[in-house]
Amino acid sequence: MSQPCPADGYLVRVAGHLDENRASRLGAWSLRHDPDGTTTLSSNAADQSSVHGLLTGLRDLGVELLSLHPRHNPPSTLPRIIETQRLVLRPAVPGDADATWSYRRLAEVGAWLPTLPATLEACRVSFSEPDRLARTVIVEREQRVIGDFMLRIEDAWSQAEAPIEARGRQAELGWVLDPAHTGQGYATEAVLALINECFANLSIRRVTATCFLANEASWRLMERVGMRREQHAVRESLHRSGHWLDTVTYALLADEATQT
Repeated sequence: MSQPCPADGYLVRVAGHLDENRASRLGAWSLRHDPDGTTTLSSNAADQSSVHGLLTGLRDLGVELLSLHPRHNPPSTLPRIIETQRLVLRPAVPGDADATWSYRRLAEVGAWLPTLPATLEACRVSFSEPDRLARTVIVEREQRVIGDFMLRIEDAWSQAEAPIEARGRQAELGWVLDPAHTGQGYATEAVLALINECFANLSIRRVTATCFLANEASWRLMERVGMRREQHAVRESLHRSGHWLDTVTYALLADEATQT
């Protein structure tokens, strides 16, 4: 029987959009304004003492508390550290946000990202969201962060009579590499390591990846690691520039990887 995830800090929800200047008086809590007009405060390392201090601060500010509960972070999709010839791949931790922000904020990188936080603090908040943190893999070269990859494990589609066999059998990969470290084969080395981990140790039968067609470097990488183009969707996705762009999807099956 699986065990519940251990408590990993707290999530606190309050009424209204709490002003960041007022929130700074509450201590080291990340702040997110939610679409329903509420604010979520979170911490990965809050103890009972800091929670008590937060509640006191909210009372002093006249802010209405809506809910407070322990934060249960899902486990990383990468259950171990992988060492390749030149790289180390490991599960991400909240403290990695600053290193990834240093290259994610660059125009040539941000052009292809699904979301583009405007500030380092916003990056820290989004990076530390439990589901995102769980699927993020940090790539290091000589103890320096040079990239952050995505390993999202999913259920394959199945008919109603065969749901169990489809659970957790498919993975989607994504990658962001610091431009200062491109052109040296690091991305290829890291992707091949993740593909091997999926097929050899994670019981994955199919790996996919998707990108804008205009992001040629990304789909060229997919082809280098042996993935095949399965879909070319014409003007399917709206870019933040306002243009509708083509996307391409690549895939690789476990038995295909064995044959190569």
